[in-house]
Amino acid sequence: MTTTLTRPIDGEGSVQVQQDPSIHIEEGALVIAVYGKGGIGKSTTSSNLSAAFSKLGKKVLQIGCDPKHDSTFTLTHKMVPTVIDILEEVDFHSEELRPEDFMFQGFNGVMCVESGGPPAGTGCGGYVTGQTVKLLKEHHLLEETDVVIFDVLGDVVCGGFAAPLQHAHYCLIVTANDFDSIFAMNRIVAAIQAKAKNYKVRLGGVVANRSAELDQIDKFNNRTGLKTMAHFRDVDAIRRSRLKKCTIFEMEPTEEVLAVQNEYLSLAKKMSESVEPLEAEPLKDREIFDLLGFD
Repeated sequence: MTTTLTRPIDGEGSVQVQQDPSIHIEEGALVIAVYGKGGIGKSTTSSNLSAAFSKLGKKVLQIGCDPKHDSTFTLTHKMVPTVIDILEEVDFHSEELRPEDFMFQGFNGVMCVESGGPPAGTGCGGYVTGQTVKLLKEHHLLEETDVVIFDVLGDVVCGGFAAPLQHAHYCLIVTANDFDSIFAMNRIVAAIQAKAKNYKVRLGGVVANRSAELDQIDKFNNRTGLKTMAHFRDVDAIRRSRLKKCTIFEMEPTEEVLAVQNEYLSLAKKMSESVEPLEAEPLKDREIFDLLGFD
């Protein structure tokens, strides 16, 4: 397995993993890439958003793009085999695979795929993402899908882990109301701005997570042109749902749980019906340092 590095159309000085330009997701599907600082709750957000889309009657596919392959376990209630592991078993002869070897049905019919990744220091995750999309195309598994959600590793937006941006219509950035999360968000905004010059991806908005207040996020949004699409406070029911290995939609419907469910349903409706691409301008690192905090 080899990876080709090239200087493609992504911008001056860009060195990226070369993707097959013929491999793309059908125009009919809404494709969302979820990014954010490591540990901010991207997988929880992605899985509950997938569940919400399914509740709206959409056919949903979630693709986990993290070597930890833990993106979809709350949907499937287990850790599923990864694409890279399955391909290795057949010496990368994808024609020998069946869809059920690498795609698994989760909560309310959400289909789940974990790309996995190469061992640390031995390869590029962008290659794995590209091979995953290629495999799904070869088996005609994207043709009747309404929504595809890429759950992407940490805040890594360089090289291979920017690969989902080449397929996505919109990027959602998960952040908390703190400096480190917003600093990472700014880097992601810059990456999307670069990709948007040559690809269809656009900023969809911000998901505020584990945050009682929004004052720092609002400061950043007002300065850059971003918009908060959903707000999830530090709700214990969300933490407990992860421990129970299930989505928030499978929890006992207390008042707190119902409020979270409704916020996810509202986010899914916005992304389906009324999302508008945002033209945001990232800040210099020093500008963020000066902007955030208390007087």
